[in-house]
Amino acid sequence: MKGYIGEFEELVLLTIASLGENAYGVAIKEDIEMRADRDISLGALHSTITRLEEKKFIRSWLGEPTQERGGRRKRFFELTHQGKVALHEIKALRDELWKLSKATLTLAK
Repeated sequence: MKGYIGEFEELVLLTIASLGENAYGVAIKEDIEMRADRDISLGALHSTITRLEEKKFIRSWLGEPTQERGGRRKRFFELTHQGKVALHEIKALRDELWKLSKATLTLAK
């Protein structure tokens, strides 16, 4: 694997992928909180998004201003090819490790 992505970075990338054209800050935060059953701060999310943009795993753009946001615009996100490659690589690594550790991770009934 060329670059390391952390657990939270992986969650953010996968959430952006799953939200599609609705991937913007608050929607990403709410989706992760609901699915992972954990609170995250907007600051932590923005730091992670900045890091992912620096790694060229995502790209962003500003949408049109909306009245509901007082004329402010939302910043939308999408995965780049490099981001998709990084996710496939981390999934392959996890799959390999799960397969190798299957016997010792079996839960007793």
